[in-house]
Amino acid sequence: MSTFFTAAFGFVVLAALLDIAANMALTQSHGFTRKRWGFSAIFLVLAAFTLLAQAVKTMDLAIAYASWGAIGILGTALGGYVFFKQKLKPIGWLGIFTVIAAVIVMKTA
Repeated sequence: MSTFFTAAFGFVVLAALLDIAANMALTQSHGFTRKRWGFSAIFLVLAAFTLLAQAVKTMDLAIAYASWGAIGILGTALGGYVFFKQKLKPIGWLGIFTVIAAVIVMKTA
């Protein structure tokens, strides 16, 4: 197994996926006017941070948090597009891929 894909990184990926789901639920809550969606978002964020806490037991916090953020940003942008027809301008996509590239460089440095 490469040093990039470890169990800790798996926790980060799972945490990011839960964070993306939380962001989608938060959008569905319409500013917490739909309580079930709002409380679902809170629960998903708590679960995401629980997994992130597992990751940082064996991985540097900076790497874990930056990776989680990059995956979450990309996933939220894609989820917003697929589920809510939200669109980013090309400069927004460039920014997302710049963050992802920076995380990859940081992780492999």
